[in-house]
Amino acid sequence: MRFSDYIVFVDESGDHGMDSIDDGYPLFVLSCCLISKRDYMATVVPATQQLKFSTFGHDAVILHEREIRKDMGPFAILRNRPRKHAFLQALTDVLERTPMTVFSAVIDKRQLVEHPRRNESPYELSLRFCLERIFYSLRRLGQSDDDEGPLLTHVLCESRGRNEDADLELAFRRICGGDNFANIHLPFEPVLTDKKSNSIGLQLADLVARPIGLKQLRPDQPNRAWDVIEGKLDRDTTGRYRGYGLKCFP
Repeated sequence: MRFSDYIVFVDESGDHGMDSIDDGYPLFVLSCCLISKRDYMATVVPATQQLKFSTFGHDAVILHEREIRKDMGPFAILRNRPRKHAFLQALTDVLERTPMTVFSAVIDKRQLVEHPRRNESPYELSLRFCLERIFYSLRRLGQSDDDEGPLLTHVLCESRGRNEDADLELAFRRICGGDNFANIHLPFEPVLTDKKSNSIGLQLADLVARPIGLKQLRPDQPNRAWDVIEGKLDRDTTGRYRGYGLKCFP
């Protein structure tokens, strides 16, 4: 099997379960970052490592949105307000310079419980949309297949436990096997990896997920990360990203 020149990193924000709904954040958000391997090696990883070295003195720290927001763990050093501001500005600059295309799905669980598709998993609904749109983007880039056949693109997802990983892989292969809008085979391969692997791409996907959700939940609230992410969402030829880089459901 031959590989495409691109790689996808996936993370989430919010709880994908439907047993309970958090009134403060009743959303499930899946974010996918499509990055060329050349850019990832030459630009993305060095820029993020430089930020880690300049802030912490080493690059073993894993950038996690929740811990950054709450000044937890290694980010406790950011309780100093000027230092926190400087770090967030530097992190925003890294995101802005990162050459990637973002695909995201936002599921409002309050509305989903009243929808005919309420028995479907928010994670699977989100994953189906994102993989469909990423496939079409790769096809435009000439990265879905060539004269010799399909090109495989790896999709890295954070491992969440044995049962959850099994469910995710089953849903992933079902979608790629034809359970999608066009009923076609999608040439993707899931790679489930622990957050401790310190994958820069997974950390970027984590950083973009919650700001996307907050923009939909509280659109008038200042959202510096969204201002950067919005420019990276996949779009149609007219520049529209709704239904392309961003799907809100129901």
